[in-house]
Amino acid sequence: MKRLISMMLFLTVLFTITIYRNSQNGQKPNVQTSGSLNGAYTFGDVVSSREFIERLIGEIKIGRVDDKNSEEEDANMKMKVEVNGNIFYATLEDNSAVNALIEMMENEPVVIRMRDYAGFEKVGALGKSLPASNRQITTESGDIVLYQGNQIVLFYGSNSWSYTRLGRIDNLDGWEEALGSKDVTVTFSLE
Repeated sequence: MKRLISMMLFLTVLFTITIYRNSQNGQKPNVQTSGSLNGAYTFGDVVSSREFIERLIGEIKIGRVDDKNSEEEDANMKMKVEVNGNIFYATLEDNSAVNALIEMMENEPVVIRMRDYAGFEKVGALGKSLPASNRQITTESGDIVLYQGNQIVLFYGSNSWSYTRLGRIDNLDGWEEALGSKDVTVTFSLE
């Protein structure tokens, strides 16, 4: 949506500059429109960019087939996290690492053997590198992060380090007990 608005603003500015230059040279603009916008404006009309874009957007229908609320769904993309038979759901972040992880899960569930580290996290090798956008963060129980680009970390405690956020477990009931203090097998899949 941001990309669409940026494009529309750019086109509006370009359109306005062209009309202004042509009016300075005494030329009438050669503008052709279709649909209900045809004839909506005539040369010399003064309309705000916002009004022009709102009318134009009203004429454009953009969307994905079979995807009614794509913005809401994208904003709340979910992942199923199964820890030794216990099922949890996580809300995913919006970043390139998550997009790459989603591509992996679209092919098949991602299964990782994870080991306990320092009594507050489980760490497991992903088997491939994902795009990292690390920054210093303080994690909490339920956070899912990417470490060194190729390891997934599940937190049941807190730590401060440089990670790429992937998501967060929605409901922590039973989370710490499911992870336990031993190695676990975790399956990540799309909901």
